[in-house]
Amino acid sequence: MEKNENKTMEKNDQAITTDEPEVNYRGVKAMPFIIGNETFEKLGAIGTLANLLVYLTTVFNMKSITATTIVNVFNGTTNFATLLGAYLCDTYFGRYKTLGFASVASFLGLLVIALTDAIKQLHPPHCTSEDESACIGPTAGQMAFLLFGFALMVVGAGGIRPCNLAFGADQFNPNTESGKRGINSFFNWYFFTLTFAMMVSLTLIVYVQSDVSWVIGLAIPTAFMFISCVLFFVGTKIYVIVKPEGSPLTSLVQVIVAAVKKRWLPLPEQPWLSLFNYTPPKSINSKLPHTQQFR
Repeated sequence: MEKNENKTMEKNDQAITTDEPEVNYRGVKAMPFIIGNETFEKLGAIGTLANLLVYLTTVFNMKSITATTIVNVFNGTTNFATLLGAYLCDTYFGRYKTLGFASVASFLGLLVIALTDAIKQLHPPHCTSEDESACIGPTAGQMAFLLFGFALMVVGAGGIRPCNLAFGADQFNPNTESGKRGINSFFNWYFFTLTFAMMVSLTLIVYVQSDVSWVIGLAIPTAFMFISCVLFFVGTKIYVIVKPEGSPLTSLVQVIVAAVKKRWLPLPEQPWLSLFNYTPPKSINSKLPHTQQFR
């Protein structure tokens, strides 16, 4: 009986493995689209955000303390949105859908901010007086339109930052030597282009915005973000799209809740017999040994 049961279990396991579709990794072919998406996204986002404080004080006639508060709130909200975006990506939407939606949101956000300077009705009149109190500030409608652009950029950053690097690693097979070399090469090119994009954004784009024209200086990042969206969607057919498998944050919270509920339970005399000597699933590469460190 036991032999028959073992045979049937083996047959079921083989059926499950054969039913799974074979993944066609095209890491080298997909890498230019993903790195291009990241590079132009950074050229657009950093090129706008680096000079944002100057833009608010000179174009929107805001006081320095008000502009600083808006920039700080924007940066803090963006960092929090990254955590939320990572959770939604891992749990519900997956990296491809999250990156696609976030890229479009970033482009629309940069477009809205560029329009605030290109259209006169969307920003207050230019102030020629040295006295800040004599300058006319933005109206409620102008401020709402500007904050709407910031909100779109927060959504975009919250989806792009936690997903882009992991999505690139998904395109390579981690179980082969060529795949491992491809992942290392991808990381090298990723951070090289990231540094290059930051250097260009913090020098050339900031110079154009401050000394040439705000309209041109904001139109350039918007165009870069549009190119970023195009590059991302062009490579759709060759991407390896991994389905969401759940966020590790959920498991972490479950462990904390279980630990709090069981904090008063008596410990067994030999906990290692019931808790640590089990056969791990095949997906686990190694098993941590039992220690007395936190007892």
